[in-house]
Amino acid sequence: MPARPLVFVHGTVILPNREIEDGAVVCSGGKIVAVGGRREIRVPKGAATIDAKGGFIGPGYIDIHVHGGAGADFMDGTPEAVRTANRVHAKHGTTSIFPTTTTGSREQITAMLRACKAVQRGWKVRDGAYVAGVHFYGPYFAPEKVGCHLKSGRRDPDPQEYRKDFDLGIIKIATCAAELTGAEAFYREAARRGYLVTCGHSDSSWSEMARAFRAGMRHVDHFWCAMSSVPSVRARLKEPMQGSMEQFTLFHEAMSTEVIADGIHLSSELLEYALRMKGPERLLLVTDANRAVDMPPGRYRFGPKADGSWFVSNGKVGINPDGSGLASTVVGMDTMVRIMKQKTSASLPEAVRMGSLTPAERAGIAQKAGSLEAGKRADVLVLDKGLNVKRVFMRGEEFAAS
Repeated sequence: MPARPLVFVHGTVILPNREIEDGAVVCSGGKIVAVGGRREIRVPKGAATIDAKGGFIGPGYIDIHVHGGAGADFMDGTPEAVRTANRVHAKHGTTSIFPTTTTGSREQITAMLRACKAVQRGWKVRDGAYVAGVHFYGPYFAPEKVGCHLKSGRRDPDPQEYRKDFDLGIIKIATCAAELTGAEAFYREAARRGYLVTCGHSDSSWSEMARAFRAGMRHVDHFWCAMSSVPSVRARLKEPMQGSMEQFTLFHEAMSTEVIADGIHLSSELLEYALRMKGPERLLLVTDANRAVDMPPGRYRFGPKADGSWFVSNGKVGINPDGSGLASTVVGMDTMVRIMKQKTSASLPEAVRMGSLTPAERAGIAQKAGSLEAGKRADVLVLDKGLNVKRVFMRGEEFAAS
């Protein structure tokens, strides 16, 4: 725990619904103790001053859908792989992270969960973003919506498998395609445990989504990516034409979703449309980043290093080797926030909210993180006027990127 209190000054403080010009954030004992105008804040004696140099003072970002970075994938299943990925995402402003499973064998998924739990248990600031929980994402995908994941690693939900993994006590978010046999039982069990319950990599219809909703599902993974549409549902279920995940999610206020705002996966009009339809309280930013974050262009494995599917990074995005589609991103959350601010009508507080407080609320950690508020963890970013991350603090201690 840092010995000296901190005061962040000479910058605009970003709150979820407004900005405070010439603001200040005071931290002590690893927590935020005061936020307000610089002239209104009482600064503890002996506090160290953190100079934002005319930029912004914002909350640490929270990523609920992320696979790796700096050459490591969480599915490599070792604590060092987890720390390697967490460090690179901390460099890009993520202070709380939900490592995300891919498809894979039972043994590979369990190894990943155990590695994440070990890192969480012994976490120090130098380890990078704090593991707030795991997103149990693969392997319960629809056969025709596996995307860049290894197809041989997908399967229908098995209670003996997922209950054992749930019992490890590290999972906080759980995904399953709604049309799979056993999906409703999966959703009910995940909801009973208090998880954010999601549908992804699915070709489900409105009626299948409605059954999932009744079982506790409240979120859809990466909107418009590996999800059903009216034409795809018609091809699977024939006439009459039915609504898809898109219509169900936009229609129901209780549903949230997420977008990959890297400027490549989705056009600016789709980002704007999602923002207008769901609003910043129900739309999250995620990276869905793979192991090629901050790595040179080249060929990489998506998922486990031993046998994950191959993809190619061109330095801007991951691509399937045959060019048939995208294979997640190679950038951090700072890029997502910048793109939403630059390419949509989102205000700065709204763009930052979608990468911080909104995911914290949906994942159930908003009492501890996600905004600059007294009593929350001192997870604070210093950003320049272009929203580039200059300094990162977690629990009041500065993270050293090198």
